Amino acid sequence: MSADQNKTEPAKDGTETLSNLLKEDRTFPPPAEMAANANVTPEMVARADADPEAFWAEQAKRLTWGTEPTQILDWSNPPFAKWFADGRLNAAHNALDRHVEAGHGDRIAFHFEGDRGDSRDITYAELTDEVCKAANALTELGVKAGDRVGIYMPMIPETIIAMLACARIGAPHMVVFAGFSADALASRITDCGVEVVITADGQFRRGEPTALKPAVDAACERCPGVRSILVVQRTGEETEMVEGRDVWWHDVVDRQSSEHTPEMFDAEHPLYIMYTSGSTGKPKGILHTTGGYLVGTAFTHWASFDLKPETDVFWCAADVGWVTGHSYLVYAPLVNGATSVLYEGTPNSPHQGRWWEIVDKYKVSILYCAPTAIRTFMKWGHEIPAKYDLSSLRLLGSVGEPINPEAYIWFRTHIGRENCPIVDTWWQTETGMHLIAPMPGIAEAKPGSAQHAVPGVAVAVVDEEGREVANGEGGYLVVKKPWPAMLRTLWGDDQRYVDTYWSRFDGLYFAGDGAKLDEDGDIWLLGRVDDVMNVSGHRMSTTEIESALVSHDTVAEAAVVGASDPTTGQAIVAFVILRESATGREEDVVEELRRHVATEISPIAKPRQIMVVDELPKTRSGKIMRRLLRDIAENREVGDVSTLTDSTVMDQIAKGLKRG
Repeated sequence: MSADQNKTEPAKDGTETLSNLLKEDRTFPPPAEMAANANVTPEMVARADADPEAFWAEQAKRLTWGTEPTQILDWSNPPFAKWFADGRLNAAHNALDRHVEAGHGDRIAFHFEGDRGDSRDITYAELTDEVCKAANALTELGVKAGDRVGIYMPMIPETIIAMLACARIGAPHMVVFAGFSADALASRITDCGVEVVITADGQFRRGEPTALKPAVDAACERCPGVRSILVVQRTGEETEMVEGRDVWWHDVVDRQSSEHTPEMFDAEHPLYIMYTSGSTGKPKGILHTTGGYLVGTAFTHWASFDLKPETDVFWCAADVGWVTGHSYLVYAPLVNGATSVLYEGTPNSPHQGRWWEIVDKYKVSILYCAPTAIRTFMKWGHEIPAKYDLSSLRLLGSVGEPINPEAYIWFRTHIGRENCPIVDTWWQTETGMHLIAPMPGIAEAKPGSAQHAVPGVAVAVVDEEGREVANGEGGYLVVKKPWPAMLRTLWGDDQRYVDTYWSRFDGLYFAGDGAKLDEDGDIWLLGRVDDVMNVSGHRMSTTEIESALVSHDTVAEAAVVGASDPTTGQAIVAFVILRESATGREEDVVEELRRHVATEISPIAKPRQIMVVDELPKTRSGKIMRRLLRDIAENREVGDVSTLTDSTVMDQIAKGLKRG
């Protein structure tokens, strides 16, 4: 990586547009065999660009419809889109029954690997039977089409069965990540009017049982509208059951018939609601509907990962509590008839090679995970994956945040053995599907860049006035046209939907991310716009400085924030985790890193302060909470830490900063 001299142009207000300072020259063409047999061809991309609506009409044929749609996109009332609105279908039928009917009932849908090493293979036929029984059980509990069902579950097969059973009867599910607090669960149950909750007695974490049911009980004390709680027995620990409200899954589901006729629903029928944190403190209920969501996710799963469902073993390592788990662990792989891995546990239990053991065991061919995980593996050392046979892997995917080039290269070298394209995907809870990703059979992959919009999607980088920027410049990432899997609104709050996503730029969707175009026109994501710092008039992205730090061979992970500074407006404060192989005095390492950033980017980007830490504050989805680091850097009381995996991390960082 080399320094690209400061190319910013002063904006009208006297500040500079987003600086485009880091440059990446390395590219990797696809392996010849993949290029020759790729799902996505240049001709398909050209066809999609020429007529996106006709392209999406073509992709809709991937699904089985009860009533074929004749209308593709209704954009008569923007920003409220309707896709395939006169079509009717059933999500569970598309995920299950049709594969069994086509003679693929014996194909494995999921290789389930439990935290403690218990495992189970579930075929499409078996999964269909279980979903039908669960659908009959929900019906017996009085759940009807349109009713919302809350799901607070670990990564076990029953969680997916519950989601698909809801979809089968037209009851939108609202999954809450099983690490969230009772308060977070209660606020979501209340907001969307849940009456039935599905949970488990507990989950296994690092070999030990952890209770889940008490959090549901505590939440429901504040939610009198909840009339039934269906409880899966996972750990077998003693569990308090409330007479007349709580029922065991095995008592009510196991005795049901495996016959169930799926009802066809309008394409715009709600499929699920997923909550994300809102800046006001009130969570935002992202509403996804059925037809467009399934078309968009099924196509991008097939296209971005070059999926061959007959032979691939796909592993999306995300929890079902996040949108990645919904789109690329549950719905798209099943609609595409793929075989997937479902893993309950953590990457380092019972040992740091657990993931690679699973790849080896099930001959995983496509692995999709977050840069945070990759950087953690970097920290542990490449010797660990080297002990396992990873030769089955043919493609790697990245999701959740921009991947820095050094993590990309490590992933490519030590996991992909130099032979696996890396597909860096950009999308959001709100988008439902990938919007930017290099098509692996045709793209010259570039470390750290998501590169191009997927076929049928139109994105741009614009300036403050909403004008598209030239190559080599940065600004705000927007989507120019509707796409099938887009959110339809925020549950119960149409005005907030308009204000949040459509008010910043006229007619353009904007969800708060900065981006830049390099000289080739490839897109580089810069993270949230509120993670941009203004240092002496230069607007710099935290992502770029973090990338420069991680490019040094002593650094495994870095987080950068801007802290108020009387001289420069903002000063750069960095927090780094060193690799286990790092040696030398901490003071010397810190000074070396400051010089390194100055060389890689510019002296302006040199951090005022670098602190070496053991851990960074991360949410349970693996995202770094820079807000909390800013609190510390500016000597403020640390804000809400309830979503962190380990709240004590903040105390340790605060003490270290006072010393530094």
